[in-house]
Amino acid sequence: MMDATPIFQSRFLKMSEHTVECTVKRPVALQMGDVKTDMSRPGIFVIDVTFPQGQTVNIQEISFKNYYTAFLTVRLQRQDPESPENALKWITGLKDCCLMPNPHTERGSQDYFSIYRQQMLIEPDDVTSVRLILRQPSSSWLTFTLEEIKIFECVNEDSKKNFPSWFSNLSPVDQSPDLPEGIPDPKKVSSSIQQMWALTEVMQTNQTAARIGRFDVDGCYEINLLSYT
Repeated sequence: MMDATPIFQSRFLKMSEHTVECTVKRPVALQMGDVKTDMSRPGIFVIDVTFPQGQTVNIQEISFKNYYTAFLTVRLQRQDPESPENALKWITGLKDCCLMPNPHTERGSQDYFSIYRQQMLIEPDDVTSVRLILRQPSSSWLTFTLEEIKIFECVNEDSKKNFPSWFSNLSPVDQSPDLPEGIPDPKKVSSSIQQMWALTEVMQTNQTAARIGRFDVDGCYEINLLSYT
């Protein structure tokens, strides 16, 4: 099993493209003691992520932006094959994954992270719901949560699956007659342009929108990225 430490995800680059349609519910605080009399800050929040009714997902990746969460536990809801009625059962996919090396300092507090299926304690297949348990033991931060939560599913590795049908049906180039030296074959030029256009269409179709964040690195601005008007 791989290291459970989540992989830092650049804010400008996203490798996976197969986002799962899901509903991310609002964080729910778990308060110890009497909520009415105990006004201390809750140290645990729970975020439930649900899929459309009847849909199961083979999870490839869970990505998110951290906001002062120190530790993360991932629970997965699946059908229990040992149950006579295939009842739903919660199992732990990842336990106490550290997002902030020191809960009292800023490091890792607002980074982007990705957790991959290879880092899970079990194979995250046939999942009907995901529960994210957030923990922050430090009282230095008033609030903590996870933002921009996205789930990506496993897909066929065959890259042809992502290409339109018309792309594989491009007509072959017929043999052209001999041309004077120095003059390119017009059919070959036409075919090359056609293929370049087709590749451009595929790239535009599969392109995902990415939100560009602030031009800061670790809280400081890079002077070369700033422009003046």
